[in-house]
Amino acid sequence: MKPSKRAAARAAFPFTIPILTGFLVLGIAYGIYMKSLGFSPLAPILISLFVFAGSMQFVAGSVLTQAFAPVSAFFLTLMVNARHVFYGVSMLEKYRGLGKKTFPTIFWMCDETFSVNVSAEIPEGVDKGWFYFFVSLFDYSYWITGTILGSVLGQFIPFDTTGVDFAMTALFLVILVGQWEKEKSHISTLGGLGISLVCLVVFGPDHFILASMVGIVLFLTLLRRPIERRLEE
Repeated sequence: MKPSKRAAARAAFPFTIPILTGFLVLGIAYGIYMKSLGFSPLAPILISLFVFAGSMQFVAGSVLTQAFAPVSAFFLTLMVNARHVFYGVSMLEKYRGLGKKTFPTIFWMCDETFSVNVSAEIPEGVDKGWFYFFVSLFDYSYWITGTILGSVLGQFIPFDTTGVDFAMTALFLVILVGQWEKEKSHISTLGGLGISLVCLVVFGPDHFILASMVGIVLFLTLLRRPIERRLEE
């Protein structure tokens, strides 16, 4: 590996340590969950490798065991993962000019990777493209490793997965606290939290995510200049 790549990998790894813990736990739970539905050990591993959709993979387990309904499955997937549309728009400028790294970096995008890459203060002298690439690669590998462990352990160890999904919530809280401590202004964070709470009350827990993402994008777009001026002060 070239020195520039090694430097980027070393710089990226510490940012992914909280994600390592969360993804291993959730990946193990996913592998065991798929075993409980009757899938072979290989099935969840292949799904994680080629789908890599986090919460949607848990949903897909139940979808695949029900009657064939491709239209319903399509719209369900679209709703669950619609937030990635906003992630993609937000990362257009950062991911510009990645060359051969573009496709895998985009494919490996997930909530946690987005949170790191959109806000991380990259050390001086570290290539940004390789930094984004290695953050994405590390997070992807953590999920795959967890899935493999869960698929293997699920063959031998009975495991109650009740409540394990809170690991994802805890992981987001860790990332949020880290961002809060680094922010010079908390306008964007407080705005996002406020909009999400309003949407939760108005639309309910089953439908508030997409409305929240739209509201947050509009909020940041309209207040972009005031926020930037505040940060420059």
